[in-house]
Amino acid sequence: MLLAAGVDLLGFPLRLPVHTPDLSEDETARLIHACVPPTRACLITYETDPAAVADLARLLGARWVQLHADVAPGVVAELRNAAPELGLIAALVVHGEDHDALVARGLALAPFVDACITDTFDPESGARGATGKTHDWSVSAALAHALPVPLLLAGGLTPDNVAAAVRAVRPFGVDAHTGLENERGDKDEAKVRAFVRRAKEALGRVSGSQRA
Repeated sequence: MLLAAGVDLLGFPLRLPVHTPDLSEDETARLIHACVPPTRACLITYETDPAAVADLARLLGARWVQLHADVAPGVVAELRNAAPELGLIAALVVHGEDHDALVARGLALAPFVDACITDTFDPESGARGATGKTHDWSVSAALAHALPVPLLLAGGLTPDNVAAAVRAVRPFGVDAHTGLENERGDKDEAKVRAFVRRAKEALGRVSGSQRA
């Protein structure tokens, strides 16, 4: 359903410190091998050991990895050297801290990643994503302007606010999770299709890109 709706990259969260994964590692691997082209599958993980990350991505058959932990640039460089075939996305989580420090972290990570993604920290749960909460989009806009790699925007995005978010931040692409779920916690097809359509329309207007 997600691929048919026009989603470019499917995220599979595993080895999470706060949330419970929807699928086991074996179930995720079977799903990707059966249904998802490797170049459109992204492992989302808080795993910080470069060898463990590379091994897990290879087990799953995913060609992209989103590093959502607070990983040091040197560790990311190790992963890049160990698994050059992987596309790497580094999370820049907006806590409300000094914006210059977050830009500095992004610049330190940029030589070793293919993109960065901003997301929202929830002080109540300690979650660094999948919070359903937005953050100060001016922070993400500053990162999009400053970083030499593409910036993806996440954090509380829904079909109702994605166009405004794209206009404010001018990212390369956007990401959504909880904002596309129904009351049971499953992806809602109508929400997914509306989100993808509005996101791609907005991205096309601000940058000529059609990626979402």
